[in-house]
Amino acid sequence: MDRFSFLNAVHPSYIAELYDTYLQFPDNIEPSWRSFFQGFDFGIENGSLELLGIEGEGQVVPENVLKEFRVVKLIDGYRTRGHLFTKTNPVRERRKYKPTLALENFGLADSDLDSYFEAGSILGLGKRPLREIVDHLDAIYCDSIGLEYMYIRDPEERKWIQNWINENDN
Repeated sequence: MDRFSFLNAVHPSYIAELYDTYLQFPDNIEPSWRSFFQGFDFGIENGSLELLGIEGEGQVVPENVLKEFRVVKLIDGYRTRGHLFTKTNPVRERRKYKPTLALENFGLADSDLDSYFEAGSILGLGKRPLREIVDHLDAIYCDSIGLEYMYIRDPEERKWIQNWINENDN
């Protein structure tokens, strides 16, 4: 089980409130939350947010690196939502889900389709043009068979399924 899975059940405003309390009175919050926020502060103090381009004074992340991360998010989008866009009913059109898996929803554009991305390695493709990555994702997650497996908590099981899917093209 993911060490931070408990965060999925906590409302962000509650975490913000706890963090404010931690900043003012660190001893007034539960020790595990205090440790969590100490780790968060450590990350901020050591520039992890600057490397992401969040801090204005930090290093700016090159556009090609940002696009690589956007392609990774696109792959994750297909893995978590692709089953909603399958072609499983030949009689009627599928219900429309928002947001779609359109490139624009991930900060990418049609002009990126012929650009090569290392993120294809996640799928076992190696460095490939975005067009091939999207075609591969469509074939795996959005064709006549949909796969829904991202709810599985065990990372090893999830990784095994991902590897099997990538090798067998659905």
